Amino acid sequence: MTTTVRAIVKPKAAATEESEDRTNVSALDRSGRSVRITIRILAIVLIACLIVVSFGPLLWLFKAALSTSQDILKEPFEWWPSGIQWQNLPDAWSQIRIGQYLLNTVWMAAGCWFFGLLVALTGGYGISILKPKYAKVVNAGVLATLFIPGVVSLISLYVTILDVPLIGVNLVNTYWAVWLPTAASAFNVLLVARFFDRLPRDVFEAARIDGAGVFRVFWSIVLPMSRPVIGVVSLLTIVGSWKEFLWPLLVLPSPDLQPLSVGLYRVSDTAPTSLLMAGMFISVIIPIALFLMFQRQFLRSAGQAGAIKG
Repeated sequence: MTTTVRAIVKPKAAATEESEDRTNVSALDRSGRSVRITIRILAIVLIACLIVVSFGPLLWLFKAALSTSQDILKEPFEWWPSGIQWQNLPDAWSQIRIGQYLLNTVWMAAGCWFFGLLVALTGGYGISILKPKYAKVVNAGVLATLFIPGVVSLISLYVTILDVPLIGVNLVNTYWAVWLPTAASAFNVLLVARFFDRLPRDVFEAARIDGAGVFRVFWSIVLPMSRPVIGVVSLLTIVGSWKEFLWPLLVLPSPDLQPLSVGLYRVSDTAPTSLLMAGMFISVIIPIALFLMFQRQFLRSAGQAGAIKG
């Protein structure tokens, strides 16, 4: 009997060890000195390539932002032949109105974030938790809009902004023309709905038994449990609105309302190259700095959004 048990246990142990060793390079191969050296060299080369691809353009933009226009055009890869021009940054802030464009961008991104989050949370709440009889039809309709390219609906959306149905208001040259179309994001609604599908239904049933209404359940139960997906949707919405160019160019013709992406394009023909590069560097470094400051919260939220199970 003991011999039979040992015979059964050994194959299982051997199979476990064999499954653990099933990698691209086994432990036996790693024991060789040449294999270890090759793996380290490949890892160093790969990391170096990633650094160059990721940080190379940003480093060049930093160099160009602190160079003269002549150095940028004649010697683009030389490190400050005429010295570091720190004055480019404050000059770009004042002369080409980077400060005003930045304020416009923040205000536009804040509105897109608020209305986008409002539509995504309420839409996901209705589809996933309230679940009316027509919820499947609405879900299918929202999903179908993902297959429509944005360029196809650009003209019809612009015509709608020119004369909003029912109220007959022209929203051109107002931030509402950017906020409202951005808020209607089918991807965010479906993302939130899939997250709500994983929330425990027992909590909602207990709240309804205690007399909580639809709004109370949403405000006191759903929102506190939805912090991970709120973080993900917030990041996607803010980054998307920050880099948006074509739509603000169409609906915000006034320079006093244009964001950084449109404002830099508008002054690109008249502003000195050095100041233009300094403005581009300011517009890029701010979102990067914000992400580095809150990267732990963003990454934790993204991980939790996919980890919650019902």
